[in-house]
Amino acid sequence: MAQAYPARPVKFMVGFAPGGPNDILGRIAADWLTKRLGQPFEVENRSGRSGNIATEAVVKAAPDGYTILLCGPANQISGSLYSNLPFNFLRDIAPVVGITREALVMVVHPSVPAKTLAEFIAYAKTRASIDYGSAGAGTITHLAAALFARETGLKLQHVPYRGSAPAVTDLVAGRVPVMFAPIGTAKPFIEGGQLRAIAVTGPRRVDGLPTVPTIDEAGLRGFEASGWNGLFAPAGTPKPIVDRLHQSVVKILASEETKRRLAQLDAIPRGTDPETFRRYVAADVARWIAVARETGTKAE
Repeated sequence: MAQAYPARPVKFMVGFAPGGPNDILGRIAADWLTKRLGQPFEVENRSGRSGNIATEAVVKAAPDGYTILLCGPANQISGSLYSNLPFNFLRDIAPVVGITREALVMVVHPSVPAKTLAEFIAYAKTRASIDYGSAGAGTITHLAAALFARETGLKLQHVPYRGSAPAVTDLVAGRVPVMFAPIGTAKPFIEGGQLRAIAVTGPRRVDGLPTVPTIDEAGLRGFEASGWNGLFAPAGTPKPIVDRLHQSVVKILASEETKRRLAQLDAIPRGTDPETFRRYVAADVARWIAVARETGTKAE
């Protein structure tokens, strides 16, 4: 079965708008798999409801390996925010391989009079509330900001978009003043002076922004919010097909060309096996669902 797969084009679903980190990584991964497995892996963007539209399409697809999903925490976490979803992610979607892990960067529009975390907090305390953009309700860009607001006591108002790219576009235009953004999406605007980096959300500084401190270093001790991306298939997809996809991605991630391309996105390659990835996803989702509940986060 695995040797015969794929025998025709594969639909590669991405749940967010073109131009954002999920879309970029999805297109890179689809290109990898097309070259390695000899059939087209065709990216289809179905944005909306924090990735749930794409997830539902994969849940309803035949479990034959010809419809797969690239996603991150939002696709599972948002299941706790939307009360009427016709699926359960952890039950209805099978993990294939963990692909990357990446931090976010807290960025502000230059009109915000703050260059450090302490200055931003002091500024925010003088305002009734401050809007922040995100890639959608339940995304890591949303919940990282909600966690930050809880930890600092600031009044932050969520403004959801249909992906990181349109959110960052509005941030650059000054329509929202702050965002916890994917580094790969925000970095060109940081380097161009259109946005100002305050801090990164991971446990350590990132190579692409070496002078930008972590939020922990900047004074908010213990704060950490990292995202990840992985490949999933409908539950019930035969193990030989899951294994072939997993092994192909692992080999691709080991190549120097892939490492170079991921470094440009400040994404750390993983290659996690299906069972380890399943346990990681379950634990990470439980953590963020708890944050959503503690902060009163709702789907807008």
